[in-house]
Amino acid sequence: MLAINNTRQTYNHSVGANDNERFEPPIDDVIDDTLSREVYSILGTPIDVIDLPGVLRRIEAAASASSPFFLSTPNLNFLVQALADSDFRESLLQSDLCPPDGMPIVWLGRLLGIPIRTRVAGADILTALKFVGKSEHNLKLFFFGGAYGIASAAARAFNASSSGSRCVGWLYPGFCSVEELSKDTIIETINSSGAEFLVVSLGAKKAQSWLVRNADKLRIPIRAHLGAWVNFEAGALKRAPVTMRNLGLEWLWRIKEEPTLWKRYWHDGLILLQLLCLRVLPLVIYRIITQSKVKSPFSIDIMGLDEEEFRVKIWGAATRHNIKEIILRCSVAASARSQVVIDLSDTCAIDARFLGFLLMLRNSVGRHGAKVRLVGLSRSVQRQFRLNGVGFLLQSEASVTRVEQDRRGRESGGTIPEKIVSEALGRLG
Repeated sequence: MLAINNTRQTYNHSVGANDNERFEPPIDDVIDDTLSREVYSILGTPIDVIDLPGVLRRIEAAASASSPFFLSTPNLNFLVQALADSDFRESLLQSDLCPPDGMPIVWLGRLLGIPIRTRVAGADILTALKFVGKSEHNLKLFFFGGAYGIASAAARAFNASSSGSRCVGWLYPGFCSVEELSKDTIIETINSSGAEFLVVSLGAKKAQSWLVRNADKLRIPIRAHLGAWVNFEAGALKRAPVTMRNLGLEWLWRIKEEPTLWKRYWHDGLILLQLLCLRVLPLVIYRIITQSKVKSPFSIDIMGLDEEEFRVKIWGAATRHNIKEIILRCSVAASARSQVVIDLSDTCAIDARFLGFLLMLRNSVGRHGAKVRLVGLSRSVQRQFRLNGVGFLLQSEASVTRVEQDRRGRESGGTIPEKIVSEALGRLG
């Protein structure tokens, strides 16, 4: 229910057969770009279900609008680092797009029932940009980082073979700390190039940290760490044949090209095996057990507690089958720039799509200094959050008792600025 000046209005929705179709939400004033993304959480890492043409369209749109666009391409190593390092995880959560780079991500997604169609490798993105048609947006690129001579060699090779985009500059900063790489002289050199796409090659952890640290200082709209591609383009390394890539055996080829990588692949492989046994298998079993619950009656209410807080209560299954209504209702709260409390006390099932949406909602309200708080979770649902690698979203759960939830449910006569609510609901139709 939505309480406005002591006048209650209830907005419920019971899911029907047509709601089981895949939903791609519209982008408007209520549903911002962050909430409109089709994001799934794979063990805490946000993954966009998108193909290569879709990625290229997003890049072209960002370049045309000159709007900041942070592109991350998660692979298994990204997932492993995100589980161990909260700062690295945050860099992925702050990204504007996270297409699945790496067959292990695709395989994990399919095991968890996530509709990932194909891998979108960072190298494939830049290769496609080389041959973009003359009628389309031809991007100007800047290469930053890499070993000595790699960026300059990649720039020459790229411009010699490209029929579309061009490299307009490169910079080798040497091996130094993120702080030293963030000096004004370096940032100004990059900004003054007039490039539209900044390709960073500093190693995943350092590159993601540097991109987050300098997000507000960089004027180049599109930014991404794509270090392996720079080495491929420079001719320092050969990329695996297509057959090996499609079979998920690119790691073997990479070890042949860079023998020192075996330690990383061994470590990540052991972690993957552990994750399969201790997290993925239980999640697969949970998905099978809760299949019948997905079709249970569903409804969602929004209620204004006061001027600074919206409460959203979900009955039934918070899954991709009902994600349309969840996005629409939660978007009202996000557009009001208020704290968002999501009550899951009567939620019988969750899935990776709902968790992916929560990660995006957290980003959306966080831009205005607000937070998302989850209340009323059963022990079973809390366990699903932890198995899915999003236990950090539960940090506020302990601070909100069930007694307080019940009290807030009874005291629903708080007010929210009528203009905010009426405009938001008006856009929802």
